Amino acid sequence: MLAYISPMKRNILLHPDPRLKKTADPVTDLTDDLRRLADDMLQTMYEAPGIGLAAPQVGILQRLIVLDCVKGESEKPRPLVMFNPEVIASSDETSVYEEGCLSIPDQFADVTRPAEVDVRWIDRDGREQTEHFTGLWATCAQHEIDHLDGKLFIDYLKPLKRQMITRKMVKLKRELARS
Repeated sequence: MLAYISPMKRNILLHPDPRLKKTADPVTDLTDDLRRLADDMLQTMYEAPGIGLAAPQVGILQRLIVLDCVKGESEKPRPLVMFNPEVIASSDETSVYEEGCLSIPDQFADVTRPAEVDVRWIDRDGREQTEHFTGLWATCAQHEIDHLDGKLFIDYLKPLKRQMITRKMVKLKRELARS
């Protein structure tokens, strides 16, 4: 009989951390360990709370993201687990969202991205999926896929703003290390 291991909360890496700037490796074999990692990541994301999380943010350099952009208390959650996600088409039209990141807590900035994207990925059962995303879902999917390529939302900002946020994060990490 297989024992069910309940999801556990993982530690989220804080910027600046060199692992957040590395390109994640493609998932070549969908194992039970990777499915468990996806469950852990969903648990971590919901508890943070956040709407997306990429494996590099928990120190695992694999192409895996989780997201759930359902915000309303009365709405049914829609957790998505994406192995090897990729944007296969994007709109010329753009949108601006104030983005934040669980690896850069309490820092937000407007980021311009394509307003709509088509994303292809492998689901937790090994099946290929494709979906058209708009609005917050499109922004979140692009933000998390960026993490897989070692890119953070602050990389879209002007150098001065990016440096200011990085300095704040260095200070926060120093304070956390002392406590």
